[in-house]
Order: sequence, then structure tokens, then C-alpha cells
Amino acid sequence: MTNQLKPELKQFLDAGTFIPAHPLALTADRKLDEQGQRLLTRYYMAAGSGGIAIGVHSTQFEIRDPEINLYETVLKLAAEEIDKANLDRPFIKVAGICGPTEQAVQEAKTALKYGYDIGLLSMGGLQGWTEAEIIDRVKAVAEVMPVFGFYLQPSVGGRIFTYDFWLQFAEIKNVVAIKVAAFNRYQTLDVVRAVCHSSRREEIALYTGNDDNIVADLLTPYKFEINGQKIEKEFVGGLLGHWAVWTHASVALLEEIKNCKANGRSNVTSLLAKGVEVTDMNASIFDPAHAFHGCIPGIHEVLKRQGLMKGIWCLNPDEKMSEGQAEEISRVCAAYPHLIDDDFVKDFLSKQSF
Repeated sequence: MTNQLKPELKQFLDAGTFIPAHPLALTADRKLDEQGQRLLTRYYMAAGSGGIAIGVHSTQFEIRDPEINLYETVLKLAAEEIDKANLDRPFIKVAGICGPTEQAVQEAKTALKYGYDIGLLSMGGLQGWTEAEIIDRVKAVAEVMPVFGFYLQPSVGGRIFTYDFWLQFAEIKNVVAIKVAAFNRYQTLDVVRAVCHSSRREEIALYTGNDDNIVADLLTPYKFEINGQKIEKEFVGGLLGHWAVWTHASVALLEEIKNCKANGRSNVTSLLAKGVEVTDMNASIFDPAHAFHGCIPGIHEVLKRQGLMKGIWCLNPDEKMSEGQAEEISRVCAAYPHLIDDDFVKDFLSKQSF
């Protein structure tokens, strides 16, 4: 029997929550830093996240390479820390799922073994596949566990899909959410319009993964007239690499956005201005100036400066920060102190023991 999302978690997901994309903590010799990995999971819980996504792009796709073989390990460590925390609130465990159908189904089964709730299904690395073949793959994974769709931007391994693809995608049973990380307004619109035209539109939560447009995505209502009926949909939360850093401050910002929407969008102008600041901060980490080459090391750099990571090492030794990126991170931290959480992290670290 297909695993379904628990009703209380479905309600929590649909209401909109904060899900950071979990990085990978390594030692100087590029081996797993288990203590550091556990520390990060604790940080996201303490900072108020509504879940985590692990085994995703920010966790580094190389964890699946046979000679590295860390996929199951990182899922297990995060699950152990979440169980140990015994939280008195909902918390959604999302596992990244990649590869051809057989691999994706196996990863979904591994995720279930460790109590994960949803699989974030990447469509990356399938450049030769037809859209019909990819839809069949989604159906196969959805037979195993609930699916979080994922529109990944082409510059980091994704591809462009048609409106019709997303219309078919939205009709698949057990697709519970879609993360739009197209970094493109036209392609974002394709997904939202397709979901609104779907018979399952009430069953699918939209989450932003557009790190370049976080606040605007969360504030924008999408309205369409469909068969004489006005249909409205909006991004309710985010599943973001950007939220892996300065997490406590970002959780507060999401709450501010949700309160703004609940109160008739009364302070929308100031939030949109703050959204520009967030995008500026994201550019320093994600490194669009160099085609996102320093994206993962940029995340690590922020965490290292705060004491949450020992170094910025990646499994791929060629993955390093770009020239001038460290200076850009320093610039935005100085420019937007209200969007960083150094004091929170310092207090958090003072209470940790292993």
C-alpha cells in the first residue's frame, strides 16, 4: 500500500512552513564530520524550522557516488537527531531523491526506512528522457511515498518543462507539494497555472525554491478564471538552500510575511523592500556572478564564520568559493544585520554537548 502523508503533517505542509536544504559537514580530508552534521540538524530545529530537506543539492549530489556512499548515512543521522529532540510540534522530514526510476524508487524506500515523510524528487540528470518517461518515473516514486515535485533551474542541472508536463504532474496521486526553483518568472507561472487548472489543486502545496525571489514569491497571489470560476493559489512556504543560513532570522521573516498576508497585506511595501535585501544576500552566497559555481561553498562559508561548520570543504575539491565571494558575504552581513542570526547561533552553540 502506498504511504500517505499523515493528516497533521499534510495540514502543516498546506499551511506553509520553513524547510531549509541541509548541507553536508566535512572534515579537512573530506570525510563526514558526524558531530558537525548532527550539530547542523540541531541548529535548524532550534532556529524554528518546520522541517529539513536532506540528500538534496545542498547536501551535495556526490554523496550518492559508490566510493563516497553517504546518502543513507546522512538521512539516518538527521532522523536520529530529530527523534532525539522529541519536538512538541510538527516537523517534516524531506529526503532528496535523484536518478533514473530504479534508483529513485530505491532512495524512496531508504527514506521510508528512516521515517521520512516526503521525497523531494529531482528531475536533474535526465536530459535524454521524454516528458512522458519522466511522468512515469514520478508515478513510480509516488507509489512508494508522498512526492514533493521539484522544478530545478537549468544552470545547476535542471531542465525546462512544458506547461502540459506540469498539468500531468499535478494530476499524479500522492504528489503533495511542488517546489519551484526555476529562478525564472515565466517558468514559475507555468507551474502555478498548471496546478490551478488541475483537478488536484486543493491537494498540492506550492513552495518557493526561487532563492532570487523569496519574499515576492511568498507575497504574490496568483489568480485565474477557470471554467467561469476564480481560482487563486499562492506559495505558502519555502524549501530553500538560502534558508540553510541565518535560519533563525529567516524563520522570523517568514512569520512576518504570513502575518502580512493574514492582515490584508498592510505592510507589503516594506516587506518587498526587505525582499530586495534578501536577494542581495542570496547573490553573495549563491554566486550567480560566476554561474552559481560557489553556491555550496558560499553556504558553508556563512556557517563556518558562525562556528556551525569547521570549514567550507566540499566532496568535489574543485568546488570552491569564487574570487570576491568572501568579500561579498562580508558586505551583505554588514549591510543587513537584521537578516543575520549571529547572536542566536552563539547562544545555541554555548548550550551544545556531544
